Amino acid sequence: MSLVGPPPTSANPLGVMRKDLRLERAVSAAFPPGRTHFSLARTNAIIDDPVPLLVEAYQRYGPVFTMRIFHHNVVFMIGPEANHYILVSHASNFSWREGHFRDLIPFMGDGLLTIDGDFHRRSRQIMLPAFHHKQIAKSIDVILEEGERALALWHIDAGLDLYDWTRRLALRVAMRAIFGLDPDGEEARSVDAAQLFTEALDFFSKPALLRLMRGPGTPYARTLRARRQLDRLIYAEIDRRRASGARGLDVLSLLLDAQDEDGDSLSDLQIRDEVMTLLFAGHDTTTSTLAFMFYELARNPDLVAPVVEEQDRVIGDRPLAPADLTGSALPQLEMVLDETLRKYPAAWIGPRRSLENFEFAGLTVPGGVPVNYSSWASHHLPDVFPEPDEFRPSRFTPEAKAALPKGAYVPFGGGSRTCIGMRFGQLEIRTLATLILRRYAVALRDPDFSLRIRQMPTIGPAHGLPILVRARRGATPASMGASASASDL
Repeated sequence: MSLVGPPPTSANPLGVMRKDLRLERAVSAAFPPGRTHFSLARTNAIIDDPVPLLVEAYQRYGPVFTMRIFHHNVVFMIGPEANHYILVSHASNFSWREGHFRDLIPFMGDGLLTIDGDFHRRSRQIMLPAFHHKQIAKSIDVILEEGERALALWHIDAGLDLYDWTRRLALRVAMRAIFGLDPDGEEARSVDAAQLFTEALDFFSKPALLRLMRGPGTPYARTLRARRQLDRLIYAEIDRRRASGARGLDVLSLLLDAQDEDGDSLSDLQIRDEVMTLLFAGHDTTTSTLAFMFYELARNPDLVAPVVEEQDRVIGDRPLAPADLTGSALPQLEMVLDETLRKYPAAWIGPRRSLENFEFAGLTVPGGVPVNYSSWASHHLPDVFPEPDEFRPSRFTPEAKAALPKGAYVPFGGGSRTCIGMRFGQLEIRTLATLILRRYAVALRDPDFSLRIRQMPTIGPAHGLPILVRARRGATPASMGASASASDL
């Protein structure tokens, strides 16, 4: 028997707005102080450049405040205590499905990112075995093989867009590790999945008024068109596996046969929704994080030396092995990764809706209203991370990391909603960064390149990351060669 999912939601923007306004009028407590007058400029600023806006409001009003975003008031809770309150200590008072991630449902459906309550708990329980550390370790072969293949396309003194290169590489890894599909097979080559995800998620970077439009040629129509093409690929593979009984080491194979403690399984629609969510999260966050990491390393070449020295000392000339890809094996690289995720947390916001009135920081927040936390803004608070715009991996020495306040660092969320693919994503980033750094030195193609960040709904470089590939001084033929696979150990 299949799990019973939540009822469908309306994608009619006018209906959604009417519901928001009705709930806002029904509150039984006043909103926290803030900017509550209509402002299209403020609405677009939340889409284009939210961190300065949110940090300024935090400094003016404190850790909980209200902003009117387009048609209704939204409560923001910023800072370590706020993050812990929403994610852990009082998580049961907040709904995901009724927050602004509801906008993802027309594309991604009801995957772990957009569901709540018992359905979320039971769905996550079904999926957890696919993300056990032993299962993730089986993906190392795929990541190494695809990474080596993609790096074969690099040429000394040539330029490339690292963001686009990583997006296509990470999607190939996700297609194999999550979906169990050969990216070079006829089915996979029939669609450009990387481009379809870009087209679909571009909807979320558009100005508010454009996101309300429906009909041919609109951003919403392009999102639905991309969904239909991806659905054909996903459902065809589900049908093939059901009919043939074929299984592999991929996540889809586990989802097809998994059951919860009551013997309930996932329907084809629910599997589709989870696969779509995982394909999105499994390549988009890796892509953005790796691009941001190398942007900062290119701007701060003094930070590259200790990472490369550590690689040479720990790995030397031997092939890269899975044991090298734990956070403890290469602590210099791990600090760079942690600082990248601090400054550029891919999932920058956690939109919720409060269920009941609650007290926080001496203020009452009404029930039934949107309540958002933001890791991106919280990671840029000067009273938590001094000089937050500076890229400083030393913030994440073991001693400094242990001293951080609870809830200060939440790039993957927290509590029962911690990103289920966190370990997989970190493994992939460590692997790709190590493969690159032991071969090449990376410089910005244009030294005056100015990074502009876009949201869709994760953050990433708006105009890619144009780099110039240089030979790494001291790289040996062995370090330039193939790596060991998990089966070699």
